[in-house]
Amino acid sequence: MAGMSTYSVRTYGDPVLKQVARDVDQIDGALARLVDDMVDTMYAAVGAGLAAPQVGVQKRLFVYDVGEGPEVMINPAIVETAGEWYHEEGCLSIPDLRLGIVRPMEVHIRGYDLDGGEVSIEADEFLGRVFQHEVDHLDGVLMVERLEDDMRKQALRVLRDRALGFDTTALESTLVSASSSDEREI
Repeated sequence: MAGMSTYSVRTYGDPVLKQVARDVDQIDGALARLVDDMVDTMYAAVGAGLAAPQVGVQKRLFVYDVGEGPEVMINPAIVETAGEWYHEEGCLSIPDLRLGIVRPMEVHIRGYDLDGGEVSIEADEFLGRVFQHEVDHLDGVLMVERLEDDMRKQALRVLRDRALGFDTTALESTLVSASSSDEREI
């Protein structure tokens, strides 16, 4: 694909992932190019969503595609949630580690599109989970922080042991018991 430009996805341990992203105050050509490059990066990484901090950009926006084409959400805010859903989740910034996470089943999110128009979406299941996961990235929160204390300790041990070059296969199998119909990372 000519003109395709991708970023490196920042991974666990990079301090940019722990910072709160700043609101976007201007929607212009530079932001549109960033969005296009983020979409290319998301597809290259086989992801369903990608937040700007994951590519080292501290702007409050994310891109996503759950099968209906790429979309962008600028300055998103989750304004309402309902229910509860335990499901397996992956993350481009924590590659090859899937974790069972409890999140609200339904969300109502508001933000803006690239034309500056207000967007308001009520979503559930996978799309709702993508929205919550990406907003977490904008708030400097990683999915391991959504785990119960014991599971979080195990996940952090896996990440530490991986960094040291140890085989973590056996320990990883204890972290997830949910089945997933969508194996893409978010």
